[in-house]
Amino acid sequence: MDPVIIVGAGPVGLTLALALARQEVPCVVLDEGPGKDEPRLARTVALHEDTAALMSRLTGTALDEAGAHWAGWRSMRRKQVMREITFGEAPEDDAEDDAAPVSPLHIAQHVLTDALRAALARERIVKIVADSRLDAVEQEPSGVTAHTRGAQGTWWRGSYLVGCDGPRSTVRKLLDIRFPGRTAVERHAVAALRAELPWPGQALLHRMPPWRSSGPSAGEVTARPLPDGVWRLDWLLPPGKDLVTPELLLARVQETLTGWTGEASPSYELLDTGVHIVHHRLARRWRAGRVFLAGDAAHLLGALGTQGLDEGLRDADNLAWKLALAWHHGPHEALLDSYQAERRAVVAARLRAADQALPQVRGGKGLRSYVPGAARGHDALLTDGHLGSGPLGAPGGYADSPLAPRHIEAEVPVATPPGAPVTDVVVTAEDGSFVRLRDRLGRGALLVVLIAPGTGVWERKHWATAGIMPRLAAAVSALPHPAELLVAESYPGAAAHTVLLVRPDGHLVTALNGVRPADLYAAAEATLGGPAQAGGGGGTRAGVQAEAGAASR
Repeated sequence: MDPVIIVGAGPVGLTLALALARQEVPCVVLDEGPGKDEPRLARTVALHEDTAALMSRLTGTALDEAGAHWAGWRSMRRKQVMREITFGEAPEDDAEDDAAPVSPLHIAQHVLTDALRAALARERIVKIVADSRLDAVEQEPSGVTAHTRGAQGTWWRGSYLVGCDGPRSTVRKLLDIRFPGRTAVERHAVAALRAELPWPGQALLHRMPPWRSSGPSAGEVTARPLPDGVWRLDWLLPPGKDLVTPELLLARVQETLTGWTGEASPSYELLDTGVHIVHHRLARRWRAGRVFLAGDAAHLLGALGTQGLDEGLRDADNLAWKLALAWHHGPHEALLDSYQAERRAVVAARLRAADQALPQVRGGKGLRSYVPGAARGHDALLTDGHLGSGPLGAPGGYADSPLAPRHIEAEVPVATPPGAPVTDVVVTAEDGSFVRLRDRLGRGALLVVLIAPGTGVWERKHWATAGIMPRLAAAVSALPHPAELLVAESYPGAAAHTVLLVRPDGHLVTALNGVRPADLYAAAEATLGGPAQAGGGGGTRAGVQAEAGAASR
């Protein structure tokens, strides 16, 4: 079968190529650029817990060393500290369902793409073609044909095509897909510099700083650490199109560092500068036949500290396992359609939350500014955006997905609602090794997790054939798609013998009260888009009941 064509070699396109390669799907990545990103320390990303784990799993490298995890988060208003958070401090009772806050991973974007390119260089079934600019896409029932111009100008044949080619997406334009939204909802002047600040390793949000500013007032400044004593500073600019001159930016650096350090002539080394403009846009369609959109080609967001790349990486994670299943087993329209239904709904909700919060937080001196507690409410919203929590920043769930199973009689509640990302607990794999649950994701298989307290202290051979395990193993082997059976000592909110069904991208399908073969099969079938799915496990609901019954005898 023809490879998947990925247009665009930014973080989202490279991530999708890696995720597909890990599921044995060949790809061709059409890179408009020269094949290497320009080093820019003023262009960074803050990856939150789930996307940082995705990047580490796919690249096979410790990205923690290439970026910086913040020691804490501090927010100030004028001279008052509004909030301080220390990352990595476990709660006093060490309760598993009350986890310590986790710092984002702050990393230069070119460092991230270099790590992705290095991992792809080890994949024999992925080809990256530099200096290839797309100018035509043609579809037919059996595949897609794309034409590129330039040094590598040629026709490319593929099974599917995914446009990961950024805000000015050629793929989106060729498909005539509208991209409505708002332009320049925020503008920031950016500087990357090496300096010593009074709070080493902590990120700072400073609203309404008390010092005088040359030029338009900077109502908000953020400082976020990178490795080797480097900081990224962002100054929120007033609405408009005023140019950010080098003189203005240098004055901002001097005034800000003086205000924070108290030194009249603070020492620093300026490394890079830029202007970051945030747009809010959402493509009308994310799928047209065998062509899909992902990342900035499908959506733009990033106001109030949120990270647009987070959502782009989640697009790739969501689409990869569905494309892989369709590539290996034939197209299943309901499964492929669910990509748009799930991801577009999540991003639309994120954009709505930001658009509703923007007038409150950036609304100037209206009545809201004088409501008691308004400043703390604004601070909470900005903290959510920067740290990846709440409606502005937390990973979205797929509770209303067309893939969500309906009428599962044995379903029981756990701390993770159906459709939400699972908690990363320690599990025992089929070979007896102890691994993190997230380490088993992205392989194309469903995950079935049995909650069995006490199993961790015994070797697997002592309990793998005891109790309910044989019956559960038989039910798992009869599912309509390959699944891996894992065992966990505990899971937040789950009773003993609860069985979790988890999608390949780490979202919970359902939690069942014990071994319920028919319900497990029905939930797996719904996750694959319905009963028409051809899969690797093979079986029917009646066959599941019979096989599970035989195993229990």
